[in-house]
Amino acid sequence: MRAPAERPLYWMLSRAVVWPDLAFVRNGRSSRGRYRLVYSDPAAPKPMEFFGRYLDVTPHSCLVWTNEEGGDGGQVTTIMFEETGGRTLLVMHDLYPSKEALDGAIACGSTGGISDTFEQLDEFLLTLASC
Repeated sequence: MRAPAERPLYWMLSRAVVWPDLAFVRNGRSSRGRYRLVYSDPAAPKPMEFFGRYLDVTPHSCLVWTNEEGGDGGQVTTIMFEETGGRTLLVMHDLYPSKEALDGAIACGSTGGISDTFEQLDEFLLTLASC
């Protein structure tokens, strides 16, 4: 996938993101690098912050990172890209450290945005058709 460098993985964020208030800091896009993402959501009383480290960065095929903002109960997210016959299959999954951590994420609604994420990816890919 060829994507404009100024919008890396923005399709993964909530539609509520106020883009001028987005701060994305990454210390290396290599395995063991760290990332920190801070953005404002009009519905939130204060900016939201997400951070962790990259466990695996394999260009064009795999990206794995930790989600450490939740403490020890944070999940590990994996996105894999597989090209077959000129088409790309994207597989994404989260691995939680325990059933209790998963149940907690479901209860607080943090898993509910994945449908929105993939709808945004569909829209984003349509913009690449003109690239």
